[in-house]
Amino acid sequence: MTVTPFTPMASLLGGALIGLSAVLLMWATGRIAGVSGIAARLFPPYEDREFAGRIAFVAGLVAAPVLVRLATGSLPAQTIAAGTPLLIVAGLLTGFGAVWGNGCTSGHGVCGLSRLSVRSLVATAVFMATGVATVFVMRHWS
Repeated sequence: MTVTPFTPMASLLGGALIGLSAVLLMWATGRIAGVSGIAARLFPPYEDREFAGRIAFVAGLVAAPVLVRLATGSLPAQTIAAGTPLLIVAGLLTGFGAVWGNGCTSGHGVCGLSRLSVRSLVATAVFMATGVATVFVMRHWS
């Protein structure tokens, strides 16, 4: 089992930046910073007035590792123990869950909970419980 290092300052800074970004997006556009919703609206039908902002948002997600690499000279080590078929199934299930749950972890977990949304509280509890159950099953029954 891989031990994850305890990084309270980096985690605090990352959380603060996520929160600040969510607040700035809400202030500037009146929209919730849900990654699945932003990415889904990159496909037709287009809302022209917000398309550039959605592209910029997704480009920022892609550019973040590049900026980390430029700033530090390396990327954090990552180990993915699953094979490609399992990752494809997991990605499809995550996408289905985001559509079925009408949002994703960023939309419900960050923005919805901060707005005291009961629907987001239920959604966050469900995907956190599902994550815990999945880790348990994968560690003990595989």
